[in-house]
Amino acid sequence: MPKASSNQVGSGSRAEDAPGESSKLDLFSFVPFRLNRLAAEVSSALSSEYQERYGLDIPEWRVLATLGFRNEACSAQYISHCTRTHKSTISRAVTTLMQRQLVERVANADDRREFALRMTQKGKALYRELIPRLLRREQEILSCLSAQERKTFAAMLGKIEKSLDLVQTAKEAGVKDAY
Repeated sequence: MPKASSNQVGSGSRAEDAPGESSKLDLFSFVPFRLNRLAAEVSSALSSEYQERYGLDIPEWRVLATLGFRNEACSAQYISHCTRTHKSTISRAVTTLMQRQLVERVANADDRREFALRMTQKGKALYRELIPRLLRREQEILSCLSAQERKTFAAMLGKIEKSLDLVQTAKEAGVKDAY
């Protein structure tokens, strides 16, 4: 069996030279491992912008980011689904954000047992102040790529997201039921 190149994308396993020895997983060419590691590093780099200055942790930022992106009320369940964050983690983040008066609950007119979340004026001000900082940080992170590489990278991410049926665009996010 020919050896898979360790530089080959998506070749997470490789055949060993010794006959009969089973293949081993090469983590550094295993795409899920690489994506997870990259996501953790990027998330950490961005979180330094909102943790130090604003005292937000990652789940709290995800709640604010989703509410700010939608620019309208939505449920905690929607935020959990959109960000792929466990509902208990989102619930704790919402509790903290409500205590800090950055987020508030809004009753659902159709079903009084349900409620949606929206940013307060204080939350919106924080969000507006933070966005330019995060966009600058994103540019710094992507500065190792040319403009064409950035487009290609975004297209490849979109293709994978689509294959996993993840929300990819503002239009799709708006169409999804937010309650």
